[in-house]
Amino acid sequence: MLILDYPYVSKFLKSTAEELQIPVLKNEMSAELNKDVEKGLKLLEESEFIELIKSKNECVIYSNSENSIGWISGNLGFTGLPEKIELFKDKIKFRELLERIYPDFYFWGIEFEKLDEIRVEEIKKPFIIKPSVGFFSLGVYKVSTDEEWISVLSRIKAEVEEIRDRYPVQVLNTGKFIIEENIEGEEFAVDAYFNSAGKPVVLNILKHIFSSENDVSDRVYFTSKSVMETHRETVEDLLKELGKLAGLKNFPFHMEFRIGIDRRIQPIELNPMRFAGWCTTDIAHFAYGINTYRYFLEQLEPEWDKILEGKDGMNYCLVILNRSAEIDPKSVETFDYEKLLSDFEKPLELRKADHEKYGLFGYLFTETNNNNWYEIERILKSDLKEYITFKKTISLP
Repeated sequence: MLILDYPYVSKFLKSTAEELQIPVLKNEMSAELNKDVEKGLKLLEESEFIELIKSKNECVIYSNSENSIGWISGNLGFTGLPEKIELFKDKIKFRELLERIYPDFYFWGIEFEKLDEIRVEEIKKPFIIKPSVGFFSLGVYKVSTDEEWISVLSRIKAEVEEIRDRYPVQVLNTGKFIIEENIEGEEFAVDAYFNSAGKPVVLNILKHIFSSENDVSDRVYFTSKSVMETHRETVEDLLKELGKLAGLKNFPFHMEFRIGIDRRIQPIELNPMRFAGWCTTDIAHFAYGINTYRYFLEQLEPEWDKILEGKDGMNYCLVILNRSAEIDPKSVETFDYEKLLSDFEKPLELRKADHEKYGLFGYLFTETNNNNWYEIERILKSDLKEYITFKKTISLP
């Protein structure tokens, strides 16, 4: 069963729902989507949707967006999902769960209004500060020295003012923050699910790369044969432990984690009920022919040995066109998407977004050969100004 919600449903997800005739909750988003599909979505009114779930011994539910968390909490309490969602969505509760596996990990929560009271000199550095309930890298900062704190605090306050009304509080709540020790190592993300028997099934692993040591933005993720073969077993071992701790079954999720040079894996956060946000999980389709929605809903498992044949030297990248905080959104006149596309060897799909509303110009999926990796390094470090035409200011006499 599907719950489709704002801010974005990809054509791929919509066509999957239409083709498989999966029951879809009728809400504002799904009703709007149903206007331009040939076969039609299998829409169910709220009461029908709830009753269908009640009639099943086990129910497999996927939501593309955390905007639906409020509806799930208010209507599906009998499934046990609201408690599971809160356990992972609240980063403080998630850390408390993980204490059984990582007893020495340092973290604590603090109200936004009390950030000015922090005695930063008493906190071990580097540390990460972010909203306890967050989305993307909104409000996330790394603090390496005492001197950096004043600047970071100022940026947090400015960003909170800008983003506090952009998403529902279940998705992004800037009222409380978590401070935690910095997790060293390379960063990754995984789209996976626990099946009806509680077994974790990995559908994709993405490596998150950064432009500098203090960069915490979401600009580039990529997947490849090397990434999958090197890290899949390590990820599966962690997920088995996590599944036992939380008792997870029929549960899709997107988890971010780091792997240190000692091969130790440490979760950063786990986003419940969905795969990579804004339907960017579709990169698994471009890279490996895996429809992550169908695999979860039909409880399918990838045959990785076959899937990865012939994939040597190829990287499948997700480029997030996030607008720099220093750019006034009102100053942007146009964004040159054609120029952007021309700067890549093999762009696969471009998805545009309203930067004033969401803080990003869109997403780009690419296929990049190892020999052309420079195109990824270039966009990773770009502030995107080469693609932006700014409005002309009128000087008054």
